[in-house]
Amino acid sequence: MKINDILVRELKDPKFAEAYHADKEKSASTLALYHAREEVGLTQADLAERANVPQSTIARIERGDNVTVDKLAEIAHAMGRAIKIEFIK
Repeated sequence: MKINDILVRELKDPKFAEAYHADKEKSASTLALYHAREEVGLTQADLAERANVPQSTIARIERGDNVTVDKLAEIAHAMGRAIKIEFIK
């Protein structure tokens, strides 16, 4: 059985689907921060210094820990970027 077939079957379970989508959204913000940081050529320590947060904060966000929109905005601004939030179907 292919992984996509298993995923389609498992997504029929509402509890699984909710957890899957929550993790997928969290992963999206994690990857967005990582890629943005890499694009501007900053290490975690460099970004932390610019954003006036501990390096451990950047590391925690990049590994998927919860973060507030305010904190993401501060970090984005430290890179000369902005965040964009959308509600999509």
